[in-house]
Amino acid sequence: MVLVSSEIEKAPETVINLYNELLQYCEILEVDINCLSLRDEYLINNIVSRKYMDEALHVVIATVSNCDIIVSWNFKHIVHYDKIALYNTVNRINGYKDIFINSPAEVIDYEE
Repeated sequence: MVLVSSEIEKAPETVINLYNELLQYCEILEVDINCLSLRDEYLINNIVSRKYMDEALHVVIATVSNCDIIVSWNFKHIVHYDKIALYNTVNRINGYKDIFINSPAEVIDYEE
């Protein structure tokens, strides 16, 4: 929770309020040794630099927790065509399944 909470602190008030409303429906996931190990593999494989290792940690936590998809607006470090392939290659090498990574526009159905 600390990872997301620290990012939300910098967001506009409307985002903070929405986050606080939705928090009751969220599962809080812990960073364990498996997460840190996979994060280090992402760093070793130059998917992200140490400066952006918290961005990689979002992908790690979702992967280790067996999530099916990540939906993000972070096009530089997460929703990036080349990086998605690299994340999934490292995931497979380390015994994890592929994870779908999409932008919100890719998963919202606008038809009525």
